[in-house]
Amino acid sequence: MAYGRHIDELTQAVLAREDVVRLLEGADGHPDPQAVKQVHAYINELHTRQRYGLYRSLRLPLKLLLRNIKRHVEHIDRPKAATRDTRVIYASNHRSHVDYVVQPIVLDDNGIRPPLTAAGINLFGGPLGLLHRHVTGAIPVRRNTKDPVYLVTLKAWVAELLSRRDMFVYIEGGRSYSGELKPPKTGLLHAAMQAELPNVVVMPVAIAYDLVLEDRALARQGVKRRQRRFSWELIEMLTLGIGFGTRVFVTFGEPIPLAGYNHESRRDVLDLAHRTRDAIGRLYKVLPSALVATAMEPSLTRADLERRVGDLVGSLAASGANLAERDAHQVVHEGLRALRWNGCLRVEASRIRVRDRGLLRYYSRSIQHLCSSAPDRT
Repeated sequence: MAYGRHIDELTQAVLAREDVVRLLEGADGHPDPQAVKQVHAYINELHTRQRYGLYRSLRLPLKLLLRNIKRHVEHIDRPKAATRDTRVIYASNHRSHVDYVVQPIVLDDNGIRPPLTAAGINLFGGPLGLLHRHVTGAIPVRRNTKDPVYLVTLKAWVAELLSRRDMFVYIEGGRSYSGELKPPKTGLLHAAMQAELPNVVVMPVAIAYDLVLEDRALARQGVKRRQRRFSWELIEMLTLGIGFGTRVFVTFGEPIPLAGYNHESRRDVLDLAHRTRDAIGRLYKVLPSALVATAMEPSLTRADLERRVGDLVGSLAASGANLAERDAHQVVHEGLRALRWNGCLRVEASRIRVRDRGLLRYYSRSIQHLCSSAPDRT
């Protein structure tokens, strides 16, 4: 199908949807010119194109950029099986700007058809915006707008697009600045439900890092106060990436069929969103840096830290958490190596002391959904 024709068909399908038709009707029963103008402007904004050949050619420079980030993938058989006969909406937590580089590479490395990723509109400025619009095919989303015209247009666009492509969404809406797994956003899931397509599933995906590249910048804010230009964040990340190394774990969950959920029921929409978010929380890889950060007090001996980590590991193992390591001695060894490198902790001859409480809490909060009763001691 030619690109222009594909876009025309998609636009026509969006404009023909019942909710959009109602939006465009004026008081006299004729189209409202202002509403028509707004809807077409938003549709033009949402138009992107994924050129798969060029998209794949980006992998080499991206892999060079990520050469010190070791990828570990769990349950890749699940998306392989799901994409054989269903449309898939991948729903992931969001830790870092590195997420939407790593996760598509993981799928492509395993021969899985590429989804279109919903991304914040701040990523669409300058040369990077051209790359997203004309190569990666990312979908620009105005996350915090309450404009009803935009919201109806976006949901209609996603509903129609889903009949043609898989999608990748970040269910928290944006990166977690506090480190915790945030409550789910329902907008894009609701749009997928509105499509009322057969054989559509939501696949929970969890991503976890020993160390997050932009951890200090995120932890310093705690909550997102303003939208920064992505070009500034990119420069910051490239600077932080010098000498940086970590592991990343991408874990795929069991698919959740949309059949049985009613898009007209607010309760069903919320139930699906929370079911997905809870599944992501259970899939989340519990790494040594998070365990040590959770067990740490302002000052501890190594023996005391190992004891506390051992208790924590035992509790999490009993609850079925996805632990990377269960030996307390090894957890402390790996956790201290990471948190000492990024300046969270100072390791002395006889004691371990906290240097950066805010940053340590950022890592501790990443597993608080699994051990909500653990006190925040630092």
